[in-house]
Amino acid sequence: MDPATALALREPDAAVSLPIHKPLPPQHFVDHGTNAEMRWDVPHGPGDTPASRLFVRNHTETPLLDAATYTLLVHGDGLRRAAVITLDDLRALPVTRMACAHECTGNGRSYFATQQGREAPGTPWHLGSIGQVTWEGVRLAEVLERLGLRDDAVDVMATGLDPSYVDDDGVDNGPVRRPLPIAKALDDTLLAWGMNGEPLLPDHGFPLRLVVPGWVGVASIKWLGSLEVATRPLESPWNTKWYRMTGGDFPDDAPPLTLNPVRSVWELPEPASLPAEGGTVLHGRSWSGAGAVAKVEVSVNGGATWSIARLDPPGAAWTTWRFRWPGATPGGHVLMARATDVAGRTQPQDAAWNDEGYLFDAVVRHPVRVG
Repeated sequence: MDPATALALREPDAAVSLPIHKPLPPQHFVDHGTNAEMRWDVPHGPGDTPASRLFVRNHTETPLLDAATYTLLVHGDGLRRAAVITLDDLRALPVTRMACAHECTGNGRSYFATQQGREAPGTPWHLGSIGQVTWEGVRLAEVLERLGLRDDAVDVMATGLDPSYVDDDGVDNGPVRRPLPIAKALDDTLLAWGMNGEPLLPDHGFPLRLVVPGWVGVASIKWLGSLEVATRPLESPWNTKWYRMTGGDFPDDAPPLTLNPVRSVWELPEPASLPAEGGTVLHGRSWSGAGAVAKVEVSVNGGATWSIARLDPPGAAWTTWRFRWPGATPGGHVLMARATDVAGRTQPQDAAWNDEGYLFDAVVRHPVRVG
C-alpha cells in the first residue's frame, strides 16, 4: 500500500470526544469552553506545571485514542522510504527528556482590549495559557535520519488526529496540521509520549504529540497522526490563513509565526488586595521563547519608577522572581513587571496590534488595592 492510500484510510480510534476531558476545578482554571486557562493566583511552584494544571488549547475536541493500535505514518518525497511506526518502535530508540515552556500564541490576548482599547477576536486569555513541561520522547531527527532523509528536504507537515475544524464560515479545514522547516525539525523537535514523568493526558496529545521548543503552541501538533517530509514548501490554513501577523502595520506577506516573545506575570489575583504595611514579598515569573531571562524590572506605581527584582536560580524554561513590597498608601495601585531575555529582547509598553490578537508581549498593568 502506498503512503497516500495508507493516510487516506487512517481514522482516529476515538470512542468518545469531548472538548476537554480532565477536571477543571474553578480554583485552578478559567473555563473557556473548548479551552481552559490556568489561574496564576494559585501558583504551583517554580518547576514543572502538573499535567492536571496545564492549560488546554483545542481547536475542536479531545479525541480518545487507543495506544495499543496507534501508529504514526511518516512519508513524503523528502525521505528515502516511508514507514508506519508504532509506539513500541519509537520507545526502542534513544530517549530524550526536555524541559521547555509550552505556550498558546494567543496568551495575553484579553489585554489588547483592557490595556490598548481594541478588542481582538478569539479566546480572551489573560496570561494563563503557559506552562513548563518536561517532555519525554525521541528526537524527530532520529526518526527522519533512520528513514533516509534527502538532502533537498525542505518542510515537515505534522497532522493531528483531532476532528476536523469547521470555521465560522462553515469551511471544513480538516484536522489541525502545520508545516515545520526542516532545520527546526532536525534541531530540537521532539516526538513526545510523556510529560513530567507520566504518559500524556488525552487533552495534551495522548498517545503521541510533536513538541517544538520555543515556538508558538500550534506548532506542537497534538494526537500526531502523520508526518509528511517534502522537497517543496508545504502549506495549511494554520500557516497561511492563521498564525500569521495580519492587519495593523504588518505587511500582507508577513511570515508564519515561529518564536514566542518574552512575557512576565505576577502570581496574584487580578485585581489583588495587599496589606498597607511594608515587607510583603510578592512573586512572579518570566519566560521567553528565545531562552533564559536575564533581568526583570518591577514597578509598584504604574511605571513611574522601576526596581530590579531578585531572580531565583534559572529554571529549565522560566525564571521565578520576587520583590519585597515597600508598602503604599491605601487605595488603588498598579503593579508592572518587564523582563529582558538573553537575546536582548525587552517587553514593550504596547504590543503590536494584529487581527487575531497574537503575541501580546507588552508590560501588563496588574491592578491592586492596598489597605
